[in-house]
Amino acid sequence: MLNLIGVIIAFIIILVLIRKKINFALSLVIGALIIGLFSLQVITLVDIPKAFIEASIYSFQTNQIVTDTLELAILMTLILMLAKCMQETKAITRLIDSLRTFFSKGGTIAVIPAVYGLMPIPGGALFSAPLIDQEGSTYGLSQDQKNFLNVWFRHLWFPIFPLSQVMILIVSVQFANIPVEQLILADIPVFIAYVLIGYLYMRRFMKPAPLPAVKTQKEYSGLKFLAPPIIPLAFYLLKYLGLSETRCFIIGVAAGIILLFVLLKMDLKNSLHVLRKSLSWNLALAIFAIMIFRQMIQVSGVDTLIASGMQTLAFPALAIIILIPVILGVLIGSDFGSLALSFALVQPFFAFAGVTALGCASLVFLAVLIGYLISPIHLCNVLSSDYLKTDVTHMYRMYIPASIAVLLIHLTVILLLFHT
Repeated sequence: MLNLIGVIIAFIIILVLIRKKINFALSLVIGALIIGLFSLQVITLVDIPKAFIEASIYSFQTNQIVTDTLELAILMTLILMLAKCMQETKAITRLIDSLRTFFSKGGTIAVIPAVYGLMPIPGGALFSAPLIDQEGSTYGLSQDQKNFLNVWFRHLWFPIFPLSQVMILIVSVQFANIPVEQLILADIPVFIAYVLIGYLYMRRFMKPAPLPAVKTQKEYSGLKFLAPPIIPLAFYLLKYLGLSETRCFIIGVAAGIILLFVLLKMDLKNSLHVLRKSLSWNLALAIFAIMIFRQMIQVSGVDTLIASGMQTLAFPALAIIILIPVILGVLIGSDFGSLALSFALVQPFFAFAGVTALGCASLVFLAVLIGYLISPIHLCNVLSSDYLKTDVTHMYRMYIPASIAVLLIHLTVILLLFHT
């Protein structure tokens, strides 16, 4: 029982540390140590460092070096580098400028943040906020409405984009261990629902007689910058040559970075300078910390304790699978962090949900998005609200019904198609 108390204390301390802006990786490692120390009734002291090593690089069961966590950390780092390189080189700005010439009747209000959504960088809604401010004024939108549409469409790709860090994490061997294409297929209905709900809100907000838009000549030159974030998807086909999904995407994202510099005709010296500015180790360290935290929960036996206790629990398993990720998403304001913490807690309930493992994983994934999306400390909400001179709480009259609709639609689809 002490090990369960240790997990509860660890989660509380992790949440406090994150809210106080302590490094996420360090917060998780501290939490893992707390769980280990509270579990000394069922494990030995040496099991704690062994769990750290097992989660990182070496399997004591097979006596072999295991590179899964390292490869995942490399992939996450490369994705962030690609996003930052496109930002540093202004390639994303040139892409947006071209796209604006192809859309009229307010289409840019959805397209601009959606394109920025291909760049998985924290606070990315700030980059589209100035453009949405200008475009929204043309169609008579209030600041609150601009803010909602900016953040909503910024996260449009979340359910189906295989290069999002959260999707890569949840399909990994250490988490749901499912093929990424299966999760995408399961999420297509909710992706369509998400788009339609955003579109309905946009059409409702727009005044019936917007100011006439100035016709501009279509600009094609910037469209080439769609290729770097999309070309990695083609490398997924390497899976059929025996490569793991993670390795396919490592090669693909590296190719995307190289392609970006080729399209920009940037010399080697300047390319290396941009790469150095774009490199950050924080995400790689976070991956190692997440795996250590999960391994410590397994070693402590808490997951088994939760599963056995589930048989006497009257609360529906599906409700727990949805509510815990939503709550943690709201509290942490990070999709990556809330998935890392919530998945370990809800996974023992999968067996009692009456839904396949894929369906449960998809529910967790979507619930994380909703909690993260509406969180008042979600960086996109904070920065977009600050630029548009409004407040995130003003969006809740739009957020709440839209988010509930998305969750209910997704839950209905999962119950219909993935029941056991």
